[in-house]
Amino acid sequence: MNLVWAMLIIIAASAVAVAAMLRVRRNAPDGSYFNDGDRASGVFGVLATGLAVLLGFIVFLAFTSYDNSRVGAEAEALTVAQQLETAQFFPPAVVGELTGELVCYARSVARGEWPRMQAGTQGEHINPWGVELFRTLKTVQPKTASEQAAYGKWLDQTADREAARSDRIHGAVGVIPAPLWLLLFFSAGVIFVYMLFFADSGERAVVQAMLMGSVVAVIVAMLLLVRFLDTPFHPGIGGLRPVAMERTLVLLDQELRVANQNEPLPCDASGSPP
Repeated sequence: MNLVWAMLIIIAASAVAVAAMLRVRRNAPDGSYFNDGDRASGVFGVLATGLAVLLGFIVFLAFTSYDNSRVGAEAEALTVAQQLETAQFFPPAVVGELTGELVCYARSVARGEWPRMQAGTQGEHINPWGVELFRTLKTVQPKTASEQAAYGKWLDQTADREAARSDRIHGAVGVIPAPLWLLLFFSAGVIFVYMLFFADSGERAVVQAMLMGSVVAVIVAMLLLVRFLDTPFHPGIGGLRPVAMERTLVLLDQELRVANQNEPLPCDASGSPP
């Protein structure tokens, strides 16, 4: 989420809440609507604690998903680089083809899938170059010991790459179900209404504004944090970006130059077929 928009949302929500408190304060009795302030504070503590526990659980859940997506993206990029090295031990007839398809896979992830994940349109789309790699592998008939070892290693690395890709994409759809969001907003609404009963015409307006504004600001900030963690792929501050895969693309280009692999790639700069 854009930081500026987040600050504007917090300020706007706090301003509305403060305005509501000051409006209710005009007709409120001296000492608030509660005859027993201590008992009312105790009930408020129960409500606030319930929301805090719920938020803590949801933040942990969302952060776990966020971190899994980050780790998955890094693991996928590392595996692609390792597979390029493994491909050099395959029969010469398929080395160039596998190498080119790996580079196209990396480009497709960094410059094709990433924008779709940010837009929330990735869905269940497969990476076409993953399919091409599988088709090319089916034509391989390893004969020497090194080719057989590379073949087995490639299969292991393919499984690792697909698992890492699954972890990366899993975070793009969000992990917090709608009932939890409804419960969060319901709890926040109950606390907001309860706070209005603390309106006190005998208290200074600035104190009443601070009382309501600080509570609402913290609640809204926490809700925005949950939203941020639940949608890790966004262009704003803290959003996950294809840094690891872009770094891997640089390494792949360097390794291709060292290995004198000058064959044209079967894709353009964005990883799409020409």
